[in-house]
Amino acid sequence: MRKKERIQAVLKGLEETYKGQGTALHYHSPFELLVAVVLSAQCTDERVNKVTARLFPEYDTPEKLGSLTQEQLEGKIRDCGLFRSKAKNILGLCHKLVEEFHSEVPRDMKSLMSLPGVGRKTADVMLSVAFGQPAIAVDTHVFRVAHRLGLSTGETPLAVEQDLMKLIPRKQWGEAHHWFIWHGRKCCRARKPECTACPVVDVCPSRIL
Repeated sequence: MRKKERIQAVLKGLEETYKGQGTALHYHSPFELLVAVVLSAQCTDERVNKVTARLFPEYDTPEKLGSLTQEQLEGKIRDCGLFRSKAKNILGLCHKLVEEFHSEVPRDMKSLMSLPGVGRKTADVMLSVAFGQPAIAVDTHVFRVAHRLGLSTGETPLAVEQDLMKLIPRKQWGEAHHWFIWHGRKCCRARKPECTACPVVDVCPSRIL
């Protein structure tokens, strides 16, 4: 099978398996999603959802959340890991949203990345999930799965993102981001990939059977 045909088969298999799957994070606004994504660094979505279920009912705007002190916010997100740096970044982005963006989450990459704690991956998530813009966010799952499936040899998330953007139709970038994430969580796990249950095992160059 030629490389192009194999790649098409991989993408088709992932789409058929995970079509319609979106983010596992719970949110009701772009601001809540932004905070949840910042909290999700080195933390499971399940844990983040437990934290935000306590946090968002009372603090669901930049003004409300930004009114907390560093110590107060640390106490509310302590079980999320890296809570000190996350609290500092979240308070910083709240203040910047209020002061520079009229309390609205911006809809462009440059502005998003100007917010404390927001890197390219988080910005891509916001553009894709919150605003429906074409973007591929590369987290650890996307990075791993793209390499194992032979879709990228990039050594950085940006390099992998650029490779995937070339291979995947632009209109599917946002959806494909979730295909890779769910495949990485459910099947192509870091330590023990379940190749026997993989929907694209027949065209995977890294299969272990």
